[in-house]
Amino acid sequence: MKNTVKQAIASAVQNYIDLHDINQAIVSRRSNVPKEHLSNILKGVFTYNAGNDKVGDIPEKHFKSLAELVEYEIEKKLWATQPTDQLTQMLAILEEAKDEAFTRVIIGVTGSGKSKTIDLYKRKNPADVFSVKVGHTDTLKDLLWKVAEALRVPKRTQKSQQIRDISLTLKALWHKGRKPQLIFDESEYMKTSALCSIKEFYDHLDKYCSIVLIGTEQLIKEIDKLRRRDAKGIPQLYRRIKFGIRRLPTIDRTFSLFLKDVKDKKLVRWLQDNCANYGELHDVLVPSMLEADRLGQPLTLGLVKQVLNLPDYAA
Repeated sequence: MKNTVKQAIASAVQNYIDLHDINQAIVSRRSNVPKEHLSNILKGVFTYNAGNDKVGDIPEKHFKSLAELVEYEIEKKLWATQPTDQLTQMLAILEEAKDEAFTRVIIGVTGSGKSKTIDLYKRKNPADVFSVKVGHTDTLKDLLWKVAEALRVPKRTQKSQQIRDISLTLKALWHKGRKPQLIFDESEYMKTSALCSIKEFYDHLDKYCSIVLIGTEQLIKEIDKLRRRDAKGIPQLYRRIKFGIRRLPTIDRTFSLFLKDVKDKKLVRWLQDNCANYGELHDVLVPSMLEADRLGQPLTLGLVKQVLNLPDYAA
């Protein structure tokens, strides 16, 4: 990477810091670039002291991470963010929830761009928004430790103390004039104990911090199932989220926003027939566009089938 590109990235990062009125520690946390490297980069110094009077070049991966955070294009983007109905509505829900410290549950089908929207939203709100992705095997302790890590809160073995520490940290941000928001992505994987912890967070953070659960319809079905069983804590949780449930629009299966530059009409029809959502469309188009660029060939149905190792390349 040329120094002129590194300098352009450094300038873009400084503009990002000024625009959002944040410090270098937040940028370091969001980009996973060490503080000492970030400090040097912002000074226009692209090396670091490697010890024993040796000087090393700051790895390119750190410049790429910073460029991604501030949305500085280093190279041609093959997959551009599009203003889908799901993205625009989800951004509006998140922004309103953050501004008013509302609790919300956002439901959308798999592949509708929920996680990508969270990433975009976090880049626009680097000081206030903290998100974690719920894993299928996550226990309550696992999940609380993920939140603690995102907030730079010490990890506790006692779950109630961990919830209090997290809540106090988020309240402290509110008292500093911030509008904190805690987002749980893929919440359909939450176990009963984790769902009950959301009720505790709500009770601690009502009017101080927005809490958002994002997932598929499976999340609502699981909550309903537990509610019918009168599982401990679930009716209380449901009472708090009942009127905060928001469902995203259905996916536009014509994919018109994404396919407007695709010239091969056979390919357009094939994509519309075979891709069920934006995620699948991405998984087909990105490697195919990379190969088309590499070969200097147009993007056609035959090339796509060749890249995907499907029969009838010439179709």
